[in-house]
Amino acid sequence: MRFTPSILGKLVEPINRRGFQTVVDSHDGDAYDKSFKSWDHLMVLVYAQLGGADSLRSLEAGWNANCQHHYHLGTDRLRRSTLSDANRRRPVGLFAETFGLLAGQLDRQTRHEGTAMLRLIDSTPIPLGKACAWAKSNGRIRGMKMHVVYDPDSDCPRVLDITDANVNDAQIGRTITIEKGATYVFDKGYCHYGWWTAIATAKAFFVTRPKSNMGLKVERRRRIAQTQGDGFTILEDANVSLASKTNSKLAIPLRRLILKRNDGDTITLLTNDLKRTAVEIAQLYKGRWQIELLFRWIKQHLKIRKFLGTNDNAIRLQLFAAMIAYALLRIAARACRIAMPILRFTDLVTRCLFERRNIAAINKPPPVNPSQRKPNYSPNQMCFTYE
Repeated sequence: MRFTPSILGKLVEPINRRGFQTVVDSHDGDAYDKSFKSWDHLMVLVYAQLGGADSLRSLEAGWNANCQHHYHLGTDRLRRSTLSDANRRRPVGLFAETFGLLAGQLDRQTRHEGTAMLRLIDSTPIPLGKACAWAKSNGRIRGMKMHVVYDPDSDCPRVLDITDANVNDAQIGRTITIEKGATYVFDKGYCHYGWWTAIATAKAFFVTRPKSNMGLKVERRRRIAQTQGDGFTILEDANVSLASKTNSKLAIPLRRLILKRNDGDTITLLTNDLKRTAVEIAQLYKGRWQIELLFRWIKQHLKIRKFLGTNDNAIRLQLFAAMIAYALLRIAARACRIAMPILRFTDLVTRCLFERRNIAAINKPPPVNPSQRKPNYSPNQMCFTYE
C-alpha cells in the first residue's frame, strides 16, 4: 500500500534536511541539547504554530498524543522541561537562516522575468507586557519589534529581523542589501539621507513621505499628464532639493508629489524616480498597505500573542518559527495549486495536521478504499412480490 504522509509531514518537505543540518552545524545548534536536536525543536515549534498550542503543557499533550507520526517526521516524544531549556539556549540565528532559505524558495516560485521588483519596508510592535520585565519600551509599548522587507509579488517577507522595541526603523533599514532596479516603499520613519543616497547609487529607487520639518526647494515644476488615480488626485509634481545646510548629504535628484485622497486627506510623497508618471508613483505608495495586511494576518492567525517562554531567546525563536510556518503554508498553497482562500486553507491545515491525506484535496473527504467490497443490497428486498 502506498504511503501517504500526514499534512504536517507534507508541509515541512520544503525544508531540506541536509541543508538544515549544515545550518545547524554552522551555528553549533546541538551543542547543549543533544537529546532534543534542532530538527525536533523546529518541528515542535512549527506544530505549535499550526496546531494552536499556546502553552508548554498543551503543546506537550498534543504532540505526544500523536506519537505514531513521529517516526516519519524524524522526531521523538517531548518533555516540557527539555523544550524550555532549548528555548532558552538554542541560537536564534539557526531559525532565522532557515526562514531565509524558505523565503528564497517562495521567491523562485513566483519570479516573473521583466517585472519590476517592489519591496515594502515596515515594522510592527510585539507587546510583551509585564511578564517580561527585561523588555525595553519605546514610549508606547514594552516589548519587541518585527522588521520586514516584504515582496508583494511572492506574498512573503524577503528579510526579517527582530529587535527591541526602542530600536529606530532607519537603523535596520541601513542594513538591508539593496537590489539594483528595485523600488523600496517605506514611511517617514525610515528617513536617513545616507541610506537614501546608497539606494540611488545602487541604481534603485525609493518612495517615501518626508518629515514635516524637512525643508524642500522647488527647482522645476513638472507637467502632470494624468491627475486622476485610484482613489486620489495629483495636485503637484515638481523636482525639488533640500533647502538646508545638509544639502551636501543628499546630492541626488528628488521629486515631490502632492496628492489628495478621495476621503479629503492630502499627503506628500518624495522619490528619486524621475521616469514613472505621478499616478504610478502614488499607486506604489498606496500599495504599501499590503504589508499592513500581512502584519494583521500574522497577528490574527499565528501564535505570537502568547509565548512559550518569557526570556528573550524563547520569544525570538517563537517569532521566527511563526514566520517559518507562514512560509511553509504559502509554499504548499502554490505548489499544490490551492484555489481556496489562504485563510480557509490555514484553518483546514490546523484541523488536519496529523491526518494522512493529499494536501491538494484537503477540503475533500478521503476516498473510499477500493479494496473493500461494497455490500450489494437489492432496493426491493423488503418488498413482497405477488403474482
